[in-house]
Amino acid sequence: MNLHQTGRKALMTLATALLMAHATAQAPSYPAPKALGPGAQATLDKLSYKSGTPTIAYLPMGTEYNYHVALYEGIKSVPGIKSFMLSPYAGSDQAGQMGMLQDVTSRKDVDAILIISFDEHSLAPLIKKAVDAGKVVVVVNSDIPNFPTPVHGVVGVNQRNANKALAEWARTQAKDAPKSVGVLDGEPSYIATERAGGFLDGLKDSNWKLATRINGGWSVEKGNTAAMDMLQANPGINAIYASSDYMALGAALAAKSLGRTNISIYGYDGDTGALEDIANGGGVTATTNTSPVKMGRMAALFAVDLLNKKSGGGYVGVPTEIVHKGNVQAVLKQPADLYPKPSKAY
Repeated sequence: MNLHQTGRKALMTLATALLMAHATAQAPSYPAPKALGPGAQATLDKLSYKSGTPTIAYLPMGTEYNYHVALYEGIKSVPGIKSFMLSPYAGSDQAGQMGMLQDVTSRKDVDAILIISFDEHSLAPLIKKAVDAGKVVVVVNSDIPNFPTPVHGVVGVNQRNANKALAEWARTQAKDAPKSVGVLDGEPSYIATERAGGFLDGLKDSNWKLATRINGGWSVEKGNTAAMDMLQANPGINAIYASSDYMALGAALAAKSLGRTNISIYGYDGDTGALEDIANGGGVTATTNTSPVKMGRMAALFAVDLLNKKSGGGYVGVPTEIVHKGNVQAVLKQPADLYPKPSKAY
């Protein structure tokens, strides 16, 4: 082989390596699945999908939450699939979501269903019908290891552990100075129990004490009202944990309205609005970023692997990061992984 051929071969090798690296960057994988609880794993022997471009139906329980739309942005970014979102607007419209689940289960063109719900027990009979109809069913934004009926996969964050870590981080940052804590729960659900429960786990055997815990309704408006009531009834509160960033933003508005500049406010989700609030000193102290766009990508990739029987199923744990004033700029500089997009370039 002469020098010209050797050089040409080296260039081709380099080009191939660069293309492979680019493809890897464009098609992120997901952490290795862990086993679901006993009896919770659906088998793949009933799948109706054979080959071709798969169609994925995404069913969140409500598009009033940007978080759920962000997940779909991630799903849509996966090449080689067709997808659509079907959802009621209000997260409380369980009946609407159930009707939509029945609809996609009956559709022969739907191969996989990615679904979010705050009430797994009411959905379980319909989930069973979807599995029996040959659809891949993946529960998203959850960490339920033993769904009431077998499913093919669960993708989400261990919410209790993540929120316990947030509480421990908050105490460390405050050098464990005494705090009187108010907790804003979401509507009663598994998710609400795990998130707030995890934060309170992180306060055990410390001088951070729970003053009160009330329902903040998951939204900015309801969180604002609940935080106003909480702070007026408990003026000694100097730390608030909210089970979602929406409620954390509502609490920040309440603290500002009452002239309370000495309150630390902690959220959970990774909503762009909360990230920008942290960056701009708006009142939210920190949040746990669960990267919903990335989570959506992982869920779609997992569903495709299940359809092609490249995975046997299980629980995919999505990595999280505590975001605060010191590192929020780095997160906001990755707009492709955020929805809505930041209001400006960082």
